Amino acid sequence: MIDAEWWDYDDADEMAEAVAGDIAYIIGQALEARGRALVAFPGGSTPLPALKLLADMKIEWADVTILPTDDRLVPVTDPMSNAGALARLFLPKKARVLPLTAGEKDPVAAGRAADERIADLDWPLDVAWLGVGEDGHTASIFPGPDFDAAIAGPKARRAIGVRPDPLPANAPVPRVTLTGPTLVSARTVTLVLQGKAKRKVVEQALKQGASSPLPIGRLLAELDMDIDIHWCP
Repeated sequence: MIDAEWWDYDDADEMAEAVAGDIAYIIGQALEARGRALVAFPGGSTPLPALKLLADMKIEWADVTILPTDDRLVPVTDPMSNAGALARLFLPKKARVLPLTAGEKDPVAAGRAADERIADLDWPLDVAWLGVGEDGHTASIFPGPDFDAAIAGPKARRAIGVRPDPLPANAPVPRVTLTGPTLVSARTVTLVLQGKAKRKVVEQALKQGASSPLPIGRLLAELDMDIDIHWCP
């Protein structure tokens, strides 16, 4: 069974403060050790309070490069764009925010272009901050025809285009996601979730391990480190 430590909070505000503090500490350690930090942050509503708190912390943001863990094939001005949301928070702080998409319509082409754009970054990630859906997806790693490629490689690829099947009703567009190997090779991987349904999904995935049919279960099974899981009702 995957070695996970659960951190339970009374509400979303308490969790946001704790997560923002943890991520700030990790970034600070990276800056002290290497003079720069490379991080991947999730989209969606759950991480937003923590991201807002983090953006206001005293960090040398000019030395930090931020990637979305995944993004939709939409313009950065679209409300569905994860890169756009991150840019609005962190560009004013002088951080470098790199999008995974650049106007492509085809997910295969978008994935290859993203992989080329991020190839020369200072890998591995210092932190991969993950979320999870009630269906067990994480980043944009969904069940579907691209699942195996997204979760397991190919090893040389850091980003890949995916077309979830079925497309999620709340954002029915193809995606680009960082691959499973890229995410689990981060120096720190942390998982943040809210709600009883998502907790049940993650607990099930942890028990199933590598045999899990859920993307989050398959991904966590590849970790060779402990993981902190932050949760609130």
